[in-house]
Amino acid sequence: MRTILHVDMDAFFASAELTRHPEWRGKPVIVGSGPHERGVVSTCSYEARKFGVRSAMPSRTAYQRCPHAIFTPPDMAFYHELSDKAFEVFSHYSPYVEAVSCDEAFLDITGTVHLHGTAERLGEALRAEVRAACGVTCSVGIAPNRLLAKIGSEQRKPDGLTLMPFEPGAIAAFLAPKPIGVLWGVGKKMVEALRPYGIVTCRDIQRLGVAQLAAIVGGAAAESLCDDAFGRSSDRVARDEEAEKTVSREHTFDEDIDDREAVRSRLLELVGEVGHRFRRETRWARTARLKFRDADFNTFTRQLPFEHPACDDFAFRTAALALFDRAWPDDGKPRTVRLIGFGVANFQATPEDGEPTLFADPADAAREKRERLSQALDRLRERGISL
Repeated sequence: MRTILHVDMDAFFASAELTRHPEWRGKPVIVGSGPHERGVVSTCSYEARKFGVRSAMPSRTAYQRCPHAIFTPPDMAFYHELSDKAFEVFSHYSPYVEAVSCDEAFLDITGTVHLHGTAERLGEALRAEVRAACGVTCSVGIAPNRLLAKIGSEQRKPDGLTLMPFEPGAIAAFLAPKPIGVLWGVGKKMVEALRPYGIVTCRDIQRLGVAQLAAIVGGAAAESLCDDAFGRSSDRVARDEEAEKTVSREHTFDEDIDDREAVRSRLLELVGEVGHRFRRETRWARTARLKFRDADFNTFTRQLPFEHPACDDFAFRTAALALFDRAWPDDGKPRTVRLIGFGVANFQATPEDGEPTLFADPADAAREKRERLSQALDRLRERGISL
């Protein structure tokens, strides 16, 4: 049986700001657009969350709910610097680290638990080292699979550790009283759709079973929901050699969101994270991918080939927005999103697209200029200069 650890940095952007502004500790801090600007909250401290402030909320709404909050613009260069330090710590505890975003990761610690005696001791050592290296806290869940590890890390936030049960009966008993919203992909819309059928907790799903649940939500969704409600999952942490077939980042919103501009804004942040990570090695990608999960439990991906192999932020951003416009046209129709993700795939070692020519291609000069600018921006980020 595998042992999987999920680590989630607590209110990461806001916590990062507190390392530079210790005088803000204990106060509501909101990272994002200003209170009177047209923009959204990126992250907020737990003190701000007590007033109903959430990520992706319009900043003006956040100000109405918490007018005494401290608003500060995001400094992605600084956050990435801290993120790199945290991921360096993660690598001390397992060679198998799967990044979900700059503040979240899964580790397969099956082969390293014995070095610390128990999984719980390993988790506590990791948390202590993250705090020492980065000055921020993280929450950890340890379980036999990614689903349960993710649920575990949410149990004692912030700054907590939960060792989940490993025996099937104990897992089912642990999940039984939990609201179905703890399960992956079950957003507010799904919760409300199942409530009239008396399906409120994982126990309700366990009791119904696949056959009866299929009559309500359909066969595929019913099977997935039942597996999740019993804590059954065969997923595993991507090994390094597999993970590097793609470079991707994704974000799950605290609540289902229907604000197109807020989702688009978060997507562009992910594109920047992907570009910075991708350019740590000399390579070019041929394909861009968008991941989209709506409130109806539907997850789908869209992909688009680059016109030419690419590694620069400009090409990545153009492809991401084209894919986003396909997935969510600006047609006024209501849509609700649970998760958004972006990645690039199909790598190669040169920018050549397989079409040799006897003459210089003006497109090559333009591409090289974009790449130099992207690399210059990376250097500024790494020096801690805000962009």
